[in-house]
Amino acid sequence: MMFKKILIANRGEIACRVAATARRLGIRTVAVYSEVDAGAKHVALCDEAVAIGGQAAAESYLRWERIIEAACASGAQAIHPGYGFLSENEAFASACAQAGLVFVGPPATAIRAMGLKAESKRLMALANVPLVPGYHGDDQDPHLLLHEANRIGYPVLIKASAGGGGKGMRVVQRQEEFAQALASCQREAQSSFADAAVLIEKYVQRPRHIEIQVFGDSLGNFVYLFERDCSVQRRHQKVLEEAPAPGLSEELRQQIGLTALEAARAVGYVGAGTVEFIVEQPDEGGMRFYFMEMNTRLQVEHPVTEAITGLDLVEWQLRVAAGEPLPLKQDQLKRHGHAIEARICAENPDKQFLPATGTLRTYELPAISEFSPSALRVDSGVRQGDAISPFYDSMVAKLIVHADTREQALARLDAALAATRIVGLPTNVQFLRHVVQSQSFAQANLDTALITREATVLFEQERVGLNLAAAAVVAHTLLAEQSMQKNQAWNEPWAQRDGWRMFGQAHRHFDLEFHGQRQTALLHYGHDGALDLQVGSSTSALHFSARADGIALDFADHRLCVQVICQGELAHVFTPQGATQITLLDALSHAGEALVETGNLAAPMPGKLVTFHVRPGDTVRQGQVLAVMEAMKMEHTISAPADGEVAELLYAPGDQVPEGAMLLTLKT
Repeated sequence: MMFKKILIANRGEIACRVAATARRLGIRTVAVYSEVDAGAKHVALCDEAVAIGGQAAAESYLRWERIIEAACASGAQAIHPGYGFLSENEAFASACAQAGLVFVGPPATAIRAMGLKAESKRLMALANVPLVPGYHGDDQDPHLLLHEANRIGYPVLIKASAGGGGKGMRVVQRQEEFAQALASCQREAQSSFADAAVLIEKYVQRPRHIEIQVFGDSLGNFVYLFERDCSVQRRHQKVLEEAPAPGLSEELRQQIGLTALEAARAVGYVGAGTVEFIVEQPDEGGMRFYFMEMNTRLQVEHPVTEAITGLDLVEWQLRVAAGEPLPLKQDQLKRHGHAIEARICAENPDKQFLPATGTLRTYELPAISEFSPSALRVDSGVRQGDAISPFYDSMVAKLIVHADTREQALARLDAALAATRIVGLPTNVQFLRHVVQSQSFAQANLDTALITREATVLFEQERVGLNLAAAAVVAHTLLAEQSMQKNQAWNEPWAQRDGWRMFGQAHRHFDLEFHGQRQTALLHYGHDGALDLQVGSSTSALHFSARADGIALDFADHRLCVQVICQGELAHVFTPQGATQITLLDALSHAGEALVETGNLAAPMPGKLVTFHVRPGDTVRQGQVLAVMEAMKMEHTISAPADGEVAELLYAPGDQVPEGAMLLTLKT
């Protein structure tokens, strides 16, 4: 019998996603929330909500005893863990059963078998599932691990044994780099999974990341719902995912799918799971695939599978957890068209994907009505005015498109990203457009090094030049002034700012800053009402008018619709080609600017100081690692900007550090 009430032990978009399916099935929902999430979207979407603790995950969403108490007190019959947090926690799954609650996921035995990468690989070897050469042993002595890395041959990949989501992973190119990479992996693994154990594997050249969505029920039935390609990654975390995987033969698709089923059967799997493979693309011969890991939960990228199958995987999870058989058999499953998902994250790609925090001052995602319900889907756990905090993952939303062909899906995704408006903090929206438009991605020349390989066309790209940005902000300013005059009924001719002069020609200066460079735009008013805008040595006629969706702009042989959103002096300019920022300077507010003190290192984002690699009095070289910070579940190294001597350490390991705080002083 289907559940009447479930508790969702998660936050953000996945909590909202589960709540939507539950509502459609007539199931009541209970949300849980931390101090920082008291006003979050997922709390508002559920029928009731329970506070479970402080801001950090360890004080709230990882407190499974408190979550079970909340479920029992609210009368929930089952707990859906979403992904991340407790979704692959064996102790939590067992505790749910002991409390008489259904854990919407696999049995604890399957989580245990697949949760530790080393153990799962031993099981897969017994099931004759192909494995990447490596070391998966229990002995974690650093000298032994180094010896095994040398035996395997560089480059090698260090991976947290209990890990996932790209955390606790480092590629090591040379023996000299191994010790520092190992220590970093172990710290990150301990912090994220409370288990510092790692495994060592051969780093496969030109690998593709292919994963198979599998499902099992308690009656012994198994199916696979085709494959996804998740090769486009940064920091071992996925950026774009698509289904089906392009360029695979039907024979290889079936072979990988059947192998994934063998992996699921080997552990008596029940529910939704993902078997992940590394696919090697040798210069000669066919593709070879190796088992990488099994994620015993629903994946972030499950919507692309839903798009090509027309199925609701959360509904399948709930039905299987309620004891029902799988809704369909393998020969009844069909795939249709192509789907791509883009993860929109609060981060700065041009600064090594540094996570960002802040408030979503403007948050406008493309309207479904502009496409169609089957062509575009938006999964998001935030609203305009919400804050992205340093305590959780940096993902803001997911855009999922579906079309008959991959080429059509690419065009729809680019159009959806072009219609996205986020102001208040840096995001990767423009970077995603660059990836989608890149030759490698467009031609499905995929591997996990795509972002590195295409760096020259993905990073530091400016698709909107100074002239167009200046014209947009001038037109926006003039339209705002016209609206103000109209609203205030300024009918006196001397109050008008239309540039009319009885004698001579009027001019108006706009002081701007674009990419750190001061610029001046000069607006010339003609007697006939015509406007000419001079930016640098270039002058063109300026025509514009207000539209419901922005400004119709005609300037320098460009006719297009632009949108300008201002935050104080900073103007965010959105165009079909891309987006940029330009500052309309107030001369008086900049008259007293002070010189920025040099020689100090500031925290680039709020987070926890993990460790210093130097002491006062140490001499350091430019680029040398000085400190390690942790934010949004990832470690970030702070390097010396120049040669110098460490004067003073201003924080201690373990301290929570605000953005912009000076970590140490450096005499240069």
